[in-house]
Amino acid sequence: MFAKGIEFGHLLPQIVATILGTLMAISDGMTYGWTSPMIPYFTGNDTHIKMTMHEAEMMETVNLLGAFAGLPTTILAVDKIGRKKSMLVASFAGCLCWIAIIFAPNKEILYVARFISGMAGDMCFVAAPMYIAEIADHRIRGFLSSLIYLMMLVGILLVYVTGAFTAYYVPPIIGIVLTSIQCVCFPFMPESPYYLVCTNQIEKAEKALKRLRGDSNTTKEMEDIQKAVERQKTEKGRPKDLVLIPSNRKAIIIMTILNGIQHFAGISVMVMNLHIILAEAGSVYIEPRVAAVIFAGIMLIGASTSSCLIDKLGRKVLLILSSVLTGITLGIMTAFFHLKNAGYDVLYVSWIPAACCMTYALTFKSGLGLVPIVITAEIFPTTIKAIGMTIADAVYVLMAVVSIQIYSVLFNKFGIHVPFYIFTVCCLSMAFFTALFIPETKGKTLDEIQLKLKGLKVTPKSEQAENGIPMT
Repeated sequence: MFAKGIEFGHLLPQIVATILGTLMAISDGMTYGWTSPMIPYFTGNDTHIKMTMHEAEMMETVNLLGAFAGLPTTILAVDKIGRKKSMLVASFAGCLCWIAIIFAPNKEILYVARFISGMAGDMCFVAAPMYIAEIADHRIRGFLSSLIYLMMLVGILLVYVTGAFTAYYVPPIIGIVLTSIQCVCFPFMPESPYYLVCTNQIEKAEKALKRLRGDSNTTKEMEDIQKAVERQKTEKGRPKDLVLIPSNRKAIIIMTILNGIQHFAGISVMVMNLHIILAEAGSVYIEPRVAAVIFAGIMLIGASTSSCLIDKLGRKVLLILSSVLTGITLGIMTAFFHLKNAGYDVLYVSWIPAACCMTYALTFKSGLGLVPIVITAEIFPTTIKAIGMTIADAVYVLMAVVSIQIYSVLFNKFGIHVPFYIFTVCCLSMAFFTALFIPETKGKTLDEIQLKLKGLKVTPKSEQAENGIPMT
């Protein structure tokens, strides 16, 4: 899992800070998946807040609206109060939302809680990846950065199980406990050294770096961080610099495509319409709540495996393999539905969609569903990182909505196989885009990545050490 020559004591402070800082991600995963088991509850006869199907589905929409509404606040917070405090604000807001949900007397309070939880989740998934990328040793940055996504998947699996098989109040209680632990424990963790240097708090940055590296010799790394921040400060960090500066422009293009392709590879459609897709198969039936738990469990297995390999195989290899395998899986499913809709007898192979759905959960989360969040925190310079990552997050939410709408229109007008053709082509195209345009960031410091985006030849420090080259 870890690179050779790294002592566990050197890594432990970074691991602890990452875990404590991403407990809110578990809560956010629960928030994301909460409506799946709760919509049947609110539209059923035994609910304490009666809703129509449209009113219940609105809880999904207001959560996305909250994420959009929180973008300006997120941009300001991560640079003004810092990564660490932004993560604490997000966890505190998340805790309040779960309290509101557990005691909500009507649907209006639920809507407000879902809206604010969307804002909190947005801040979490911008501030936390920034924090992790800036505190992590470059040799394990991929693994640590992927933990936030694993936490979110744990949250989805947790809410699928507790929401479907336990009482209404159980998921909110779990959310309150998780966010409360972060609020109480995370303040004792150090702030990002990059942020402290960027705000001219050099002594605090040195202390933070020593704590994160287990009191090892950090003089050289501190000098490197200061040089990197000084060089990046020559680029003003204005919103228009995302377009005017070629390296930033390349970064935002890469992130727009990565975040867009995730949804046009069908992940939102799969998660939100799994029971419909299985029902379309014809004869194989899996109870929706059981299928959801299996699907979420396989996603977690795929992402966990990938997180252990990301610093060994690299980002590009995982993206390419995931794109190709997911494209093949979707292609098989598309062919099945096309033949079925064309009138062919596919009863004897009606197990294919169910098998493909579960295979999809594994192949997608092994690369396409994990690597983008790691790369997002790596390819933007410190001065523009808040704006760049927030825009990337906005694109992610927007593409989720667009992909679902396109799926719905094409499914209802032409059949389920038509949108799946689009998803298949997008997956396979992503493999070519990755090979040609996405830089490999494995083993490189954040400054080395910026130099590479500018077209300069960079020898990673890990390779310099292996080859006996002096590290300047």
